[in-house]
Amino acid sequence: MPSLPGVSHKRAIIAFEKAGFRIVRQGKHISMTNGERIIIIPRSNPIDAFTMGGIIRDAGLTVEEFKKLL
Repeated sequence: MPSLPGVSHKRAIIAFEKAGFRIVRQGKHISMTNGERIIIIPRSNPIDAFTMGGIIRDAGLTVEEFKKLL
């Protein structure tokens, strides 16, 4: 997996919103959906690269596509 620097949860939310996801529920974690997939984003700053990579994969994106959305 290409390296992905730590990303804050706010930047991740903005990037996923650009990809068509919307916030469904907020608490200690933020649930987002695009109507087809559901992703969970922790409210930690920064989100470590391993966790972020899993979230990106769950969203159906590649790391390169996600970096372009940041």
